[in-house]
Amino acid sequence: MIKYVVFKNNFSEAFIMRISGLDPDNLTKEQIAKLIFEGIGDDGQSGDCIFVFGSNKSIKYRVPKAVELYKNGRAPKLLFSGGTVWEGQSNKAEALVMMEKAIELGVPDEDILIEKESKHTKENVISSLMILDRAFMLHNLRRILVVTSTYHMRRSYLTLKTYMPKWIEYTLCPVDDQTTRKDNWWLDAEGTKRIETESKKIIEYIRMGAIEDDNIS
Repeated sequence: MIKYVVFKNNFSEAFIMRISGLDPDNLTKEQIAKLIFEGIGDDGQSGDCIFVFGSNKSIKYRVPKAVELYKNGRAPKLLFSGGTVWEGQSNKAEALVMMEKAIELGVPDEDILIEKESKHTKENVISSLMILDRAFMLHNLRRILVVTSTYHMRRSYLTLKTYMPKWIEYTLCPVDDQTTRKDNWWLDAEGTKRIETESKKIIEYIRMGAIEDDNIS
């Protein structure tokens, strides 16, 4: 059952629903769009570190975005997280592949942190805690810039909120790929499958208690 909280503002009403109230097997296109895309955007703030989640296409989409943020002075360090070895990527953990690409794009290696053991989003976050503590001491961290694909950002953000210290804030810096954008995900079979699968994962992980619940408007 979807739970609604109603806020009245003059002549309009905005409906807020909890993600946990969505039915993962009967999602409408509108619900999916709100869950995956609404409220996901860069607020322009600077932070202490740029946290980049790994993927098989991270060097094409995510690393250039992270390097752009770094070069624009948004944060002094980059953390590449991911231990998966993808076929065709030199038999190296994705974090190492991302680091090499960032160095190629002009980032000094002393400004790069790597976490190369994790295999999925939750492990990305948990395994990175020690890396961040060694580099900054966790009590000094105030804001992390998060870089991942747009469709993966909601789950990444909620996972960070669940397992990172509560005083840390986040600036979301999503990256679009070719088939999972807000304006085209339903037009491509692969994009549709990826978005629908991600939507179900978010709801199911929240219901399991693995990540925090949240509102979507």
